[in-house]
Amino acid sequence: MTILDRYILKRYLITFSAMLLLFIPIGIMVHLAEQLGKMQDNEAPFNEIMVYLGNFSITIGNILLPIFLFLSVIFFTSKLASNTEIVAILSSGISYNRFLRPYLIGATFVAVFMFFMGMFIVPNASIGFNEFQFKYLKKGRQDRVTENIFNQLNERDFIYVSRFDPVRQIGYNFTMEHFDENNVMEYKLSAANIRWVPSDTLYRLTSYVKRSIKGEKEIVETKRRLDTIFPFQINDLTPVSYIAETKNLFELNTFIEDQKRKGASNINSYILVKYKRWSLPITAFILTLIAVAVSAQKRRGGMGVNLAFGILVAFIYIFFDRVFGTLAEQSGFSPLLAVIVPNLLFGFLAFYLLKQAKR
Repeated sequence: MTILDRYILKRYLITFSAMLLLFIPIGIMVHLAEQLGKMQDNEAPFNEIMVYLGNFSITIGNILLPIFLFLSVIFFTSKLASNTEIVAILSSGISYNRFLRPYLIGATFVAVFMFFMGMFIVPNASIGFNEFQFKYLKKGRQDRVTENIFNQLNERDFIYVSRFDPVRQIGYNFTMEHFDENNVMEYKLSAANIRWVPSDTLYRLTSYVKRSIKGEKEIVETKRRLDTIFPFQINDLTPVSYIAETKNLFELNTFIEDQKRKGASNINSYILVKYKRWSLPITAFILTLIAVAVSAQKRRGGMGVNLAFGILVAFIYIFFDRVFGTLAEQSGFSPLLAVIVPNLLFGFLAFYLLKQAKR
């Protein structure tokens, strides 16, 4: 690595770090000012608020990492251009592609950082972040689907509840159907409600009825109350809406496969979370190249013009990300395409701007 590489790489990483240290505390203060009234009204304990703000900084910071990276590269590259340092570098015989090398090395460091953050650190912070949100800031809002819940436990067992109370851990109008290897129903369980009893680690069924089919005969068994066990957790009936965000790399893959087997209706939202995590490191390279191409030339408007363009591109990036994400979650649009299309569009933009900059 040459002196030039170390010089640019140092500016790259220091500016990016400074951007994080500057804007994340500002974001925390703005968020706290907006939500402090709700926290006081709902009597959120001080220690829980402090833990929440820590989780908030990790969760929101991870979402905004590409934007911070983009703006920081524009900022320090514009300064290099305004000091005619880039002109001197290129005039010394160094090609534009060679000039880009320390930027790509810096983007590699940031991409690795984004990968480990998104796959292992952010999921853990997301648990506390979302739990606090629904406990104190979104009190009264449902954090999951609670009506008409259907689940396929395995190839032979299917369960249904008409309504689920996650606080009391009770499901109403419970039904379980079991089929044999020929897809013929062997028995059907039904109950007015199913309750999880944590002290005894079992399920309690009220107004229990079991109908078994033996050849042409139907055997009916009834009980006022039955304590039993089932091969599922009560909260698995309907996972919280943010469940995918709380899973690390390996847990998320297992969870998605499990939900596919169960025939979950919102499987696209889980897959979208997975693909977005993988796409973030790629985004780091694309936005770095766009930022260099835009800010490497000395302009009459100076750094202000470059930053204005950077903010515009950042808003467009967020817009496309949101639009395609919503399409994937609420329609049949492919989650993979929802992630690829925005990056592909910005990849073409990066290629075009670099081609123009080399002239």
